[in-house]
Amino acid sequence: MEPEIVIIGAGAAGIGAAKRLAAAGIKPVLLEALPRPGGRAFTQHAAGHPLDLGCGYLHSADRNPWTEIAEQAGFAIERNNPAWDRQYKNLGAAAAEWRKAGEAFERWSERLITDPPASDIAADVLEPGSPYNAYLQAMSGYISGDELERISVRDYSTYDQASTEFNWRLPAGYGTLISSNLPAAAALRLNTPVEKITLDGKTLGLHTAAGTLRPSAAIITVSTNILAGGSIAWPAALDPWRDAATRLPLGADEKLFFEITGDSPFAPETHVLGDLHDPATGSYYIRPFGRPIVEVFLGGAGARALAQSGQEAAFARALDQLAKLFGNAIRASLRPLIASNWTNTPSIRGAYSHALPGNAQAREILAMPYDNRIFFAGEATHPFDFSTAHGAYLSGLRAADEAMAALHWPSAN
Repeated sequence: MEPEIVIIGAGAAGIGAAKRLAAAGIKPVLLEALPRPGGRAFTQHAAGHPLDLGCGYLHSADRNPWTEIAEQAGFAIERNNPAWDRQYKNLGAAAAEWRKAGEAFERWSERLITDPPASDIAADVLEPGSPYNAYLQAMSGYISGDELERISVRDYSTYDQASTEFNWRLPAGYGTLISSNLPAAAALRLNTPVEKITLDGKTLGLHTAAGTLRPSAAIITVSTNILAGGSIAWPAALDPWRDAATRLPLGADEKLFFEITGDSPFAPETHVLGDLHDPATGSYYIRPFGRPIVEVFLGGAGARALAQSGQEAAFARALDQLAKLFGNAIRASLRPLIASNWTNTPSIRGAYSHALPGNAQAREILAMPYDNRIFFAGEATHPFDFSTAHGAYLSGLRAADEAMAALHWPSAN
């Protein structure tokens, strides 16, 4: 018997859709290309610690649905905001320089709202010749995964104005929380990438190496880079959605983790930026939750360098930056542990979406259903919480409601 609804992708959006469908009495099938659920939410245990290789923060935590889900499930939540905005002991530059860099970011952020350029290009809001433009490019890499020349002002501002100042963490891992929420009623098929989607009259075909499913409806939650790419053969009818996806590319963001193995000057819950004037610099969160770990966040140019040159080179560069700040003695105290590789993961191909200049409206197009048979979810389809796990989750709920309405199935919502 063919399933009523098949969900392509078992990340936060797919799990959200599955939960909504299961609550209404539908038993969905989830097809996941990876050998695990969670998608870009992935907690890996290393050196005895749960480490988030993907999303790690409950952004806008005071209104983030995962916060309530975590509380109900008994997950501990660290409610202190992270130390991102503080350079430990002002290492690497004078205190006045760090203050001026922060002020430059604030001025740039304000101009996005008060004086947005007609070009919609975020780089056009930079102060010409400012010594802090490299710092702003580094921030763009962390926030959007790309350079400001490729960032839509309208898109960036939409997210920024909707987000709140609360960024909380889960000691057990965000990926752990998300993966644990897959409903028991859902049939999860791992290592099962969809190779082709066909539309034969009113018959929908989802073709995999294990066979073909012909459900009444499908919810597609793949990343924009996969939707726009060639790893799945798409029917021509979905070309408008694929075109919208090209306008919402995934940025590049990656993580490295060092284990602290000996005596070191690293204080718990502290942060340093590697180089104030390097747009590819690493951002280093030191001893999160007091653990003997250094988490390295690379965005934009820094993340692309990891994807191109490999993890060994990225660890070496990060170690050089840390040694320049803390002294060469720390080299003996840091052991490379694990690293992400989202850019080169065949079923994902990047971090999270941003709109290219002039293309913020593509999110609305991407979220539209096709012929009441194919529905789209994923972080890129949320109107203002894109690039987040909660935006993905909420989009999954929305797509499930749309699918049930199209099939005249009473929603549990």
